[in-house]
Amino acid sequence: MKKNVLWSFAACSAMLLPGITANAQETVVMEEQTIIETEVPCKTQYYSTSRDNWFIQVGAGVASPFVENTGGGHGHFTANYNLAFGKYISPYLGWRISFYGGALHNNPGTYQKFKYANANVDFMWDMFNSLGGVNTKRVFSIVPFVGLGGTFGWDYRPDGTILGNDGKPKGNVWALPVSAGLQLNFRLGKYVDFFLEGRGQFYGDNLNNIPGGRPIDINLTATGGFIFKIGGDDFKSYNPCDYLGYISNLNNQVNDLRGALATTSAALAAAEAQLPCPEVQETVVVEQSGPLMSTVRFSLNSARISEMEMVNIYNTAEYLKANPGQKVVIAGYADKDTGSTTYNMSLSKRRAEAVKKVLVEKYGISADRLSVQAEGSNTQPYDVNNWNRIVIFSVAE
Repeated sequence: MKKNVLWSFAACSAMLLPGITANAQETVVMEEQTIIETEVPCKTQYYSTSRDNWFIQVGAGVASPFVENTGGGHGHFTANYNLAFGKYISPYLGWRISFYGGALHNNPGTYQKFKYANANVDFMWDMFNSLGGVNTKRVFSIVPFVGLGGTFGWDYRPDGTILGNDGKPKGNVWALPVSAGLQLNFRLGKYVDFFLEGRGQFYGDNLNNIPGGRPIDINLTATGGFIFKIGGDDFKSYNPCDYLGYISNLNNQVNDLRGALATTSAALAAAEAQLPCPEVQETVVVEQSGPLMSTVRFSLNSARISEMEMVNIYNTAEYLKANPGQKVVIAGYADKDTGSTTYNMSLSKRRAEAVKKVLVEKYGISADRLSVQAEGSNTQPYDVNNWNRIVIFSVAE
């Protein structure tokens, strides 16, 4: 801070000093800014990045169809092969695209066999993580799943009875099954599981190219094999309450500074009231630079300002009102551990723009005094990554 030296200071100092000293000893209580608190669930949240928790599943087993069964019993057991890939988006839920194939033998009165290939989109639920708490090192887990898919059948021997447009028995069939099943996972290590899986696929009455009997054809499969986990099975976690203590300390610092300013202003006013000083033509020039105390923090992948953070925008607005010639830079940041560089740059800009909008529309600050700066995740102001989902105010040079 630079101050011009007033020529009359020496004349006034002896008379003002007793008043300043007396009032400096008095405690001036400044009304602290009230923080509107909202209830924040302090439960640890888990998520998977775009690179983690992918898996490839390879297995083999048996299949047996249940079709018309006019000859009694189920179909023969035949070899069945399985390949799948997918991802767990959290410790509780995942998805996969699963492929099955082989030959099916059934006996709806006369022996029949055909080949088939099947693809499914499955939605998976880790029951133990959901009901027993997250534990990525759990040795055994049960994973129910449901799916939608498509099946192509061909090489029917003998031919089916469903006729094509040419009036002859169709040589192949498309069918759309829904399915459900249960997977038992045995953890062998961070990157490999052994699994056993049973699945039931439910079709309209056309899987074996022969309508009749029950209106639904069923194919049951039992499969075993290995799951190879790309990138391991770890999940990122965060707790919304981790930074509350840090924010509280910042708010306390702001209120302490406001209180100190009020005390100094009151002491100066009381001293000036004791003895008029000669009129001073010179003005006091104040130059400030560097970051302000206030910051605004955001939740993961969000540009929404919580009620708790509004106090920091309020403090900045008060500063700008008290310094009408000053301009402020609003710099937005993002956490480098989540999202791509390009996405984080866009997210940090949206955060800074949201803060600017509140200053302009709610507190009447001129937009010409506010400049937005998107830092993305290239710069991380804090060592704790969760703290870098932030907007920082600084005085424009």
